[in-house]
Amino acid sequence: MKLFDVYPLFDIEIVKGQGTKVWDSEGKEYLDFYGGHAVISIGHSHPHYIEAVTGQLQKLGFYSNSVINSLQQHFATKLGKISGYDDYALFLINSGAEANENALKLASFHNGKRRVIAFRKGFHGRTSAAVKVTDNQAIVAPVNEGLSVVHLPFNDAQAVENELLRGDVSSIIVEAIQGVGGIRIATDDFLKQLRELSTRYDACLILDEIQAGYGRSGRFFAHQYAGIRPDIITAAKGIANGFPMAAILISPIFKPVYGMLGTTFGGNHLACAAASSVLDVIEQEQLLINVNLVGDYLMQELSRLPHIKEVRGRGLMIGVEMEEPVKEIRQRLLFDQHVFTGVSGTHIIRLLPPLCLTLKEAEEFVRRFRNVL
Repeated sequence: MKLFDVYPLFDIEIVKGQGTKVWDSEGKEYLDFYGGHAVISIGHSHPHYIEAVTGQLQKLGFYSNSVINSLQQHFATKLGKISGYDDYALFLINSGAEANENALKLASFHNGKRRVIAFRKGFHGRTSAAVKVTDNQAIVAPVNEGLSVVHLPFNDAQAVENELLRGDVSSIIVEAIQGVGGIRIATDDFLKQLRELSTRYDACLILDEIQAGYGRSGRFFAHQYAGIRPDIITAAKGIANGFPMAAILISPIFKPVYGMLGTTFGGNHLACAAASSVLDVIEQEQLLINVNLVGDYLMQELSRLPHIKEVRGRGLMIGVEMEEPVKEIRQRLLFDQHVFTGVSGTHIIRLLPPLCLTLKEAEEFVRRFRNVL
């Protein structure tokens, strides 16, 4: 049997990771400035993470959500405290797309409405409703066409109110920082206006924090720069440092009903052990302080390099927009300088390193980046 060929692959097999570095099957070392799509939050093979997952596996790997799993409540309590959302409820699933699916569904249950407002260049996943609110028609199959969605200009509150006036909008889903869309930041004023408009027109505000959340922006959630509290927050990627897990944080305005949401694997014992260990490390190693320190250094230094049109982002979620297409630059970074990076579109290098990145490693990246310009 062959693999279904939907991923363009670099001819590299990564077999080992430690901190912010990875090694391929030939023993070559790379600086990881992509973290596997922002998934590696506390660093590859962190000893506390390994101990937590291994210890849990030796006791129990899985049982269903039909019985008490105290690890779920333990994780929920820790997450509520560190995020500032201890009055919210938690529902655990397996992936970012699944988180957004459940968020959209919960919003519609709550207000009985059908239509969704999303934003141009937004990305929310590839499954049924999640792909429909993603602004990429090429990955929307005919079977996904049922959901009524309008994609509005990012950071345009007036366009949002014009749609809300129709009275049929169930939810507004927005990224505090668009990742796939090019590291474009929702302004604080825009998010504040979305919060006010959602309340006024009885629509639910969903903040997709799947890529920007979990400390990557320098705050625990990127929307917290604006000082707002959404109705639902979706999280994934860095939540368990590579173990498949996701979550939705749910405002007290929502009332749970047995059966309205469900999952087989979500919140399993191994996932909760992994996710709790991530929160331990974020706190104990003061990673949010590190993210701000190293992120500020990177943005300042990168903005001084030639052929760069703009450097934007927050914390360790950085977009470097070049004057020319970046395909060759990224190739040279990978194969000549041994650095993994991402891209957004044709002109933007996307940087999403582990949150434990040191200033010394940041300096080394700037040196290697300069070498390819």
